Amino acid sequence: MRQVKKSGLYIGHVFHKRHKPFTHSFKYRVFSLFSDLQEMPALSEKLRLFSYNKFNLMSFYDKDHGPRNGKSLYDWVVNVARDKNIDIDGGKVYFLGFPRILGYVFNPISLYFLYDKKHVLQAVLYQVKNTFGEQHCYLAPLDTPGKIEKHSHQKMFHVSPFMEMEAEYKFTLQEPDEMLSFAIHQFDKAGKLLTATWDGKKASLTDKTILKTFITHPLLTLKIIGGIHWEALRLWVKGAKYIPKPHQKEQDIT
Repeated sequence: MRQVKKSGLYIGHVFHKRHKPFTHSFKYRVFSLFSDLQEMPALSEKLRLFSYNKFNLMSFYDKDHGPRNGKSLYDWVVNVARDKNIDIDGGKVYFLGFPRILGYVFNPISLYFLYDKKHVLQAVLYQVKNTFGEQHCYLAPLDTPGKIEKHSHQKMFHVSPFMEMEAEYKFTLQEPDEMLSFAIHQFDKAGKLLTATWDGKKASLTDKTILKTFITHPLLTLKIIGGIHWEALRLWVKGAKYIPKPHQKEQDIT
């Protein structure tokens, strides 16, 4: 059996670069939560500044993710995998994304790492949200269990009002360890349209670390939401074409 991963915080940056019809880029400091979903209740009991399904300086609510009905997020992921003939019964599911800070959170993208009972990684589930309150999941089974390879997926979900739907995502991801490295490259028929990266260095999940990251990254959620709208305004000023939001299914999984 492979070594079980420990929960923690990744402290790093998010970087976006649009390649056409003009260049536009930005980089923000962020921190993200990496945790075994089944370990959340124990972490809540152990830590003073982190809570599971209740208010705290940092918290995690099941109702913010997956089916968003407040039921077990772990059970939902296992069922999603089972529906796609991926067996992770008895295994672990790790969440990577932004936690609630003082009760607020917005996750443009969250990742779930799906391990079987021998702790071999079998798939990655990408959950994407837009600012209209909608979300979509992309499930990527690994061709070689335990080894993350580059994989691609046709874009199925409207996120940005300045990006066409006819595009393809190419994901590059390393299994999280002491360092986090994740990139999305978006292509249309004419070539590369967007590059987005998410990196970080792992820190232990302790009250001291939580307080320190809160001080050094104040109001993370407002920064994320404000940054999205600020960058949208900059794109509009530069003359980016506005793309109306199409009708799309809620909580689809492809």
